[in-house]
Parts: sequence; C-alpha cells; structure tokens
Amino acid sequence: MKTTTLILTLLLATSTVWAAREKTCVVTSPDGTLKVTAITGTNGMTWAVEQDGKAVLLPSAIDITIDGKRTINTAGKETARKTIDKTSKEFYVKKNVIRENYNTVTLKFAQGVSVELRAYDDFAAYRIVTANGRKQRVVNDEKAEFRFADDHKAFVPYVNDNRGGERWCYSFESYYDEQPLSKMYADSLAITPLALCLPQGKKAVVLDAGVENYPGMMIVKGEGNSLQAKFAPYPLKQVIGGYARLNLVPTERAAYIARISGNQCLPWRVVVVSRNDKDLMNCDVAHLLAPQCRIGDTSWIKPGKVAWDWWNNTNITGVDFKSGMNTPTYKYYIDFASKNKLEYIIIDEGWSSDESLTENLNPDIDIKQLIEYGKSRGVGIILWSSWRNLIGSNPDGDMAQTDAIMKQYAEMGIKGFKVDFFDRDDQQVIASAYKIAESAARHHLLLDYHGLKPAGINRAYPNILNFEGVKGLENSKWEPRVGDGPLHNQPRYDVTIPYLRMLTGPMDYTPGAMDNARRDNFFGNNDHPMSQGTRVHQLAMYATFEAPLQMLADSPTKYEREQACTDFISLVPTVFDETIALDGELGEYTVLARRKGDTWYVSALTDWTPRVLTLDLSFLSEGTHEAIIFADGINAEKEATDYRKTVQKVNKGDKLTINLASGGGWAARIR
Repeated sequence: MKTTTLILTLLLATSTVWAAREKTCVVTSPDGTLKVTAITGTNGMTWAVEQDGKAVLLPSAIDITIDGKRTINTAGKETARKTIDKTSKEFYVKKNVIRENYNTVTLKFAQGVSVELRAYDDFAAYRIVTANGRKQRVVNDEKAEFRFADDHKAFVPYVNDNRGGERWCYSFESYYDEQPLSKMYADSLAITPLALCLPQGKKAVVLDAGVENYPGMMIVKGEGNSLQAKFAPYPLKQVIGGYARLNLVPTERAAYIARISGNQCLPWRVVVVSRNDKDLMNCDVAHLLAPQCRIGDTSWIKPGKVAWDWWNNTNITGVDFKSGMNTPTYKYYIDFASKNKLEYIIIDEGWSSDESLTENLNPDIDIKQLIEYGKSRGVGIILWSSWRNLIGSNPDGDMAQTDAIMKQYAEMGIKGFKVDFFDRDDQQVIASAYKIAESAARHHLLLDYHGLKPAGINRAYPNILNFEGVKGLENSKWEPRVGDGPLHNQPRYDVTIPYLRMLTGPMDYTPGAMDNARRDNFFGNNDHPMSQGTRVHQLAMYATFEAPLQMLADSPTKYEREQACTDFISLVPTVFDETIALDGELGEYTVLARRKGDTWYVSALTDWTPRVLTLDLSFLSEGTHEAIIFADGINAEKEATDYRKTVQKVNKGDKLTINLASGGGWAARIR
C-alpha cells in the first residue's frame, strides 16, 4: 500500500512538472469563428487552426535553428496580446481602402526569439521575430510544418524547368497537379500558394507573406498527410548561365539559409481558410501581412496599360517600313497606344546588348527620339532588362551599378523597367529585389518583376506594379499538341489562378490575344501565336486578373481590326475602388465585379466546360444603368473568335443569364 501511494505521488509530481513546462495559448479571430491554438514546451512548439469548431490544421511544428542552436524548445511566455481594427487607404488593385482586423499574441522564448500569432476572420498566420541587439546571426534552418487530418486533394504547383539544372533556380511558373496528398512526389519542390480541398467545400491555402531579407518558402511532401517547408540555402558562388545565359546560377550554396540581423521579423507562415471558393478572390492576405509603404510621395506612380511587342513578334502590317526592333516600329506602337489612351509601351529584350544596358545598344532603336515622340503623344516608355545586367556580377554589392543605370534612364525620360529572369528567391535575390525597388523609387521609376512571385514587397514599394510568376499567355507560343489538343489545359489554369496565385499579389499574365482557338485547332506558334479558348475569354481577363500594369499582348494591327474589343479593353481600369466576388469554383469558373468610380466591370471565365450562370445585379446602385456586354457568340463552340456585343438597360436586382461557351467568357461595363 505504501509502495502504491509512493508511485502515485511520484506520478502526480511528474505530471505537475510537465504541466508547468508545457503551456497552451489560444487566439481567436474577431468574429470568433477561427481559432489558433499554440502549445509550447520542452518538446518544442506546435500550432493548430480550427474554423467553426472543426480542425483545419492539426498541431504542426514550429522551430528555428540559429547559430547551431534550437531556439523554440521551452514554454513560451505570453506577451503583447491585443486587438487591431483599423482601415487604411492604399495604392492597391482590389480596392482603395482595406480593413486590418485581427487578434494577436506574442510568445517569447530564450535567445531573443519570439513567435507572433495572428487570427483574422479568414486566415491564420505566425512569424518568428528575433531581438538580440545588433549581432548578426546565421539561420541554419527553419521548420514550418502543415499537418492535415485526411488525405485531401491538393492543387500542387511543382517546380520544374530548373535554370542551369540548379535545384533552387526557377521562374515560379507552374501548372497545378491535382492529386491527393499521398500522391505528391516526395522528391519534388512545390511553390506556394498550394491549396487543400477540405470537407464541406472548404479550402485551406498554404503560403508565405511579408518576405524580406530571407528566402521564400517552398513546400515538399511530409510524413503522412503533411507538408513541410524548405528554403533555398544561401548562395556562395554563382556563374552566368541558365536560359540564354540570362541568369546568375549558383554553383555552391552554404550550409545555412540566411544571415539575419539581431532584430528582424521573419516572413509569415499562413493558412487561408475559405467556406466558399469565391472568397479567395477577394482576400487581402498578402497585403495585410506585408511591410508598410516606404515611399513618402506616391503621386508619381501611375498604373496603366501597355502596348507590348514581344508576344506578337512586332507583327504589324499595312505600313511602309519593315517591322521589327527599330524606331519606326515603336513609333507605330506609340501611335496605337496614344489613339487608344494606353499609358505605356514596352521595348522588350533586344534593345540593349546581351551584357550591358548602357553600351553596344541596338543601333536600330533611337531611345531618345522615341522618348520625345512618346512624350508628345502622352505615352511613356518602359524598358526590358535582365536582373543580372541591372545589378552586375555581385548581387551582394552596394548596388552602385543599379543606381547609376536608374539615374541615367530616369533623366532621359524612361518611365520604368521590366526586370526579368530573377528566377530565384533565396535571401540574396530577395534582398536585391528590395534594393532595386528602393533605387527605382528614388528615381521615380516603375517596375515589373519577372521570374519572381510577389510576397509583400509591392506594399513596401508600390512602384512595383506587377509580377510574373504565372503561366501566362506567353506559354501558348510553345505549347505542344498531344493527341487531339494542347498538352496543358490553359482555360482550367485561367480559372485556378484567381483563387491561388492572385492571393499573393498582381500577376503579369499578359492577356489580350485576338487569334483564338478551340482545343481541336489550337497549336503553338512562336511567330503567330494564338490563345486557347474564346475571344471573350480574353476580354474577361482584364476585369478578372489583377495587374496595375496590364499588357495588351497582341499586335496593334490586330487590335485596330478589332476596334470594338480594343475599345472595351482600353476602358477597363487597372486599379479599382471595390471588388465583389460573386460566384466561382476553384478550377471551374469565376465571376467577379469590380468598381471604379460609378462604373462596374463584371467578368466571368470558364474552363473547357460550357456553363449557364445567373448574374445577380444587386450590387448596383439604385436607378437605371447601361450595360455594354461582350458574350460568346452562338458559333463560339466551333469558331473561338465569335462574339456578340449588346447594349441594354439594367437595374439593381436584375438577374442576367450568362451563357459561357467551352473555354469561354463574359464581360460587361455597367454605368
């Protein structure tokens, strides 16, 4: 009896000690429906997410190793619990005012490391914060785990087509593999956002946000139904290589992922939760978790549309000069832009030499003459540049070369740069992207980043108007045929990215093809490209895809032949005052309404499945409105260019029937 009592006493004492070492911390969303639970102790830290009392994310590990030591392996001390509810006017694409409403708590650990947890109504997030004076520290590795209850279907954008064969060197353009978690390729990296299909039609989307002075997060298959974060190690040596020698390809990487200052906020690890797919199209997660704007005066930043040369291969007709990369051709583009009230043209790859932006330039293009001509016509010029030619051979340098180039071209009158072939998101490249943006802002230059996905930098530097990181229209130029159609289902991709890729920020998809094709007659053609799906599918992209700097990808000659379509495109704004996600299903279709002033721009897209949808106009103000509507023509099922334009009167609360052809679309301007 005494022995039994002693054992019970020891067990109670042990459990009491364990309870003291392990703490539970809960933070809920302002509306009380989303709950984040963190458990900390000697075994480490986990976080879990529930919505409406049902598990979304099972307890998942959080840890970081700094200077060779694990730092999150004690019971966290709770500090700084608070509620934030404020609105801010933003230079933004979805809306001009956003609301920041969340509950937050910070858990403090040893060695100057804390973890901040936030619960918003539609997503949960955490970030690691270091506070250790001015001492520079090395992050050996970070553990971010995402565990789920079942073998959910996932939309997985795998890394492929690596630059120079280097594992971490990639353009961030991926189609989605739709597969259960258990079928994910264990040896493959995936980029984010990555979506999970939960019961009852819910979705969970994993992504990172607020990435600065740190590598971006990639994803690999974990044990069971889990995902694990992976981060590119820091590059130590690199060579010119990759696609057309446009990249700097690392040949040696360090045994650590980042070098950080003593006081630094690391990026957010995020799980967005939606009850309805459509809500993902109007989620502000990337903006809410981004650094605050660092440009005092943003009045010089002018969003707009661009007449673009590269996709259409400068194929213009009916002129008395040979088209190509020459001064007469770009004057023609400027005239077209001016006539249609487009703000810019881009002079893409080929105006400069392979190795310099200031020497051995293309003698057939008179940049100064074009700047003056554009100025007289109210059209600005944006120049293409590779990342490595802009920053030089030492990405860790003082950016003197970058600043000199920016200064030179700004003084000439250039409006900005399209910076291409970043193709990495290790710490070095992320830091470089911020430095380029800072230099460009100092010289009042706009930026369009290619080979890099957005992760918050454009809130800090809103002169970055757009990002690629998307399988855009350019892919139609080399899309292969397999059997009776193209290898990839581009229309399905088009109705997937508004829910996923667009969560992270604007995307330079470059829509606007005037040659449109059905599955059975589509083929890739570099010099005379076409799009998959209908003409109105292309028109509807302008009010669906977010892009403060939006391209018109096709030839000015073709747009002039299709002036009714061009007139519609030219009037769609690139930033809006309000967005309403009306309907949609991930990978199936989208219906969005966006308002600028007192005019609404409404769009619908479908995959290869024809659909009949009902559009409820309850979002309109009282009174009678005029709707200019572009719909798929009755013969669009066999001739994809067929469309019908109508004008009709509509009122608040009217219900319109929308008929979408296979690969089709619907677009309207209502005022």
